[in-house]
Amino acid sequence: MTVRILAADSVAPRPWRNGGGRTRELLAWPEGEGWQLRISLADIDADGPFSAFPGIERWFAVLEGGDVELDFGGALQRRSAADAPLRFDGADAPGCRLLGAPTRDLNLMLKGIDGVLRRAEPGQPWAEDWAWRGCFTTGPAACRLADGTTLELAERSLAWQLGAGPLTLSPADALRPAFWIGAAAGHR
Repeated sequence: MTVRILAADSVAPRPWRNGGGRTRELLAWPEGEGWQLRISLADIDADGPFSAFPGIERWFAVLEGGDVELDFGGALQRRSAADAPLRFDGADAPGCRLLGAPTRDLNLMLKGIDGVLRRAEPGQPWAEDWAWRGCFTTGPAACRLADGTTLELAERSLAWQLGAGPLTLSPADALRPAFWIGAAAGHR
């Protein structure tokens, strides 16, 4: 497998399905309506509900900007760029309230497969055994693969097909979050 890298800023934003924000679809696998894994960046400029995605496991992480408050039918979840990703049922479509500046967020959506979005600890190996593995960086970073190869990643980069074995991310600025992404059919 060949490692693939995508600069998120090279993807044009599109309006959300419900019109409440903009998204950049970074990866849909397989391509088309039958995707099982989707990774996107969302820009939220105003309060409003998320789009509903019935049958989808969803992960959400604030990358930049102010905090948000997600309302799951009265159960409130405050999220900031310092928090671990939040996992929830995509059918829930929480209301979202900005608690400061507009925000940019990372989304992982899974349909019929298992997966995870984990915050990367700078310099700490990640060796979870997923058939599909990738990473997302908010700032410039170096990603060391199990075979010793080092990938130099620009800010807001998605890298995938990273192979098996321990991976290590070393961001140029440890305060800017980076994330590991794993997925596989029937993993659990």
